[in-house]
Amino acid sequence: MTEHSRNEAEQRLWDALSLVNDPEIHRPITELGMVGELRVDAAGAADVPLKLTIAGCPAAQRIEREVTEATLGTSGITVARVDVSVMSPAERQAFVETVRGPARPVQFGPDSLTRVIAVTSGKGGVGKSSLTASLAVALAQQGLSVGLIDADVFGFSIPGILGLSRDGVTEQPTRVGEMIIPPEAHGVRVISIGMFLGDADPRSTAVSWRGPMLHRTIEQFLRDVWFGDLDVLLLDLPPGTGDVAISVGQLLPQAEVLVITTPQEAAADVAVRSALVARQTGQKVIGVIENMSGLAQPDGSILELFGTGGGAAVVDRLNTSESASGQQPVRLLGSVPLSPDFREGGDSGEPAVLTSPEDPAAAVILGIAAKIASQGRGLAGRSLGVTPRA
Repeated sequence: MTEHSRNEAEQRLWDALSLVNDPEIHRPITELGMVGELRVDAAGAADVPLKLTIAGCPAAQRIEREVTEATLGTSGITVARVDVSVMSPAERQAFVETVRGPARPVQFGPDSLTRVIAVTSGKGGVGKSSLTASLAVALAQQGLSVGLIDADVFGFSIPGILGLSRDGVTEQPTRVGEMIIPPEAHGVRVISIGMFLGDADPRSTAVSWRGPMLHRTIEQFLRDVWFGDLDVLLLDLPPGTGDVAISVGQLLPQAEVLVITTPQEAAADVAVRSALVARQTGQKVIGVIENMSGLAQPDGSILELFGTGGGAAVVDRLNTSESASGQQPVRLLGSVPLSPDFREGGDSGEPAVLTSPEDPAAAVILGIAAKIASQGRGLAGRSLGVTPRA
């Protein structure tokens, strides 16, 4: 139905439905081809064909409810008959092309305006995933559009930390053709290998892959998962300097790197190595975060369970190493103390940056997020897709 063929009541209804957004794509359902040829008769009864992308669409009930409410809220409409169906293959392909464009783009390539930040550590057990998830949520609270890739394929934990995996059941992404729409938690769009294990309980399932499979998985996350226009994309890398770190360096050479360490000297030593590998692939290290820096005691003193100085040591070594030539200075962005509330937030799927922003650990992370957000997206040397007029 074209705009010129609608009567006044139908045009009012169309305008009302254009305010209903697909909750996963965040664009009007009229723009996405989800509304067919609507009709409004002389008595004010409206027939609205609503086309969902797939059978069993997780947002089906919400979309149908909002369409019904918008229809009944339109002047002159007395009855709403919403006919829900599923798109044909051709309609689904048109939907994908509307969302992603007719050609599959290389997401987050060198010309992308999205700021890509890979979070790495030399060893496991330093709280890298908890910090990455909390930073993502904190950046979303800053008003940024944020995506998060759980690239720690062997030790995936992001879905649980963000509440997308509870009692052995993990929320699944939506597949539309070859396009994968990631679920959202606390304002962050998230993808993880833990979402592709079928009905298996992620708590008792292990992934054991060699390098080529790991590379293809990361490549697919970057190619087929539709995140939309992001301000920031965070990647939670596995600890160490293995295949995934190398693949991310090849696929995202423009990525910035955050290094996580604890105050412990052993953790600092291997954290430096992970940063050096990032520099070898052309990525730049923008900062170090020291986690587990101490535990506050009732008398106000700090119990330094893991020693002191690890974060500062990593910064010093990176700024004085041979690889520092031509690099911007690395900063210690913050020292995050041990906190029971912060740990409990990760276990419950409700990060402390949301539930307890006054918590000492959460407060430091919110401060780090503010520093990162204030830097914005660098445009130097990037194509803006604009042709100047003579």
